[in-house]
Amino acid sequence: MHPLLRPPDASTGADVLLMESTYGNRRHDRTASRERFAAAVARTLSRSGTVVVPSFAVDRTEVVLCELAELRRSGRLPAGARIWVDSPTALAALWVYQSALAEHSPEFRTGPEADGTTLDASGFSTTRTLEESALIERSAAPSVIVPASGMATGGRVLHHLRRLLPDPRNAVAVVGFAPQGTRARDLIDGARTVKMLGEYVPARAEVVNVPGFSAHADAADIIAWLRDGGAPAPSAAYLVHAEPDAAQTLRDRIDEELGWNAVVPRSGERVLVR
Repeated sequence: MHPLLRPPDASTGADVLLMESTYGNRRHDRTASRERFAAAVARTLSRSGTVVVPSFAVDRTEVVLCELAELRRSGRLPAGARIWVDSPTALAALWVYQSALAEHSPEFRTGPEADGTTLDASGFSTTRTLEESALIERSAAPSVIVPASGMATGGRVLHHLRRLLPDPRNAVAVVGFAPQGTRARDLIDGARTVKMLGEYVPARAEVVNVPGFSAHADAADIIAWLRDGGAPAPSAAYLVHAEPDAAQTLRDRIDEELGWNAVVPRSGERVLVR
């Protein structure tokens, strides 16, 4: 029988809040992350290396492409460098974003710098089929490859990593949250070999962690959202989608700064909501 969590005063009909706490113990410095990414790309291309940017197909790829487009416009990306978007799903999502931007969709929120060229795919080399993906290996130009998946757990990114990780001229930029047990996290933590596609691959390439590109809010953003939401405090806030330290740190902040009842549930627990 699973233990049962009963939020205080649940019988009164008070709301229960369920929210992520992925970065509950961290702060994003997005300006520093953008500069870190730009410097890693410039550094790698200057030594004739290739940058692999494992990215989630929806949202994260678009963020990365906007950054690369800005680097190209500002002259920080060499004119001859090629940007490969190696994910059919990411290209399909990119089309949705492009359409919404072109049609000024009210559901598409953009920054003040967004215009019709922000996600212009004409500056990218796109691959949809496996045969087209294999052509990337033959490119002699300095390159940035943006494949799925973001945590390097599967997909085309594995073939690129197997080929490029052994060479210290290359780099891997991890641009999202990488939980324990994923290849991306292993690389961030300094693994010298990574197993993929049935073999152990030496990891000699530079690894750059860029958490500020993540779509997950940091602790300050979460606290601000809770404080400024305008709704009364819930009977309980359940913090999920995080590693234990992050969830517990955010729980403590919610308790201390907002005075709310926050809970980090254990795996398998159930909550009775009335």
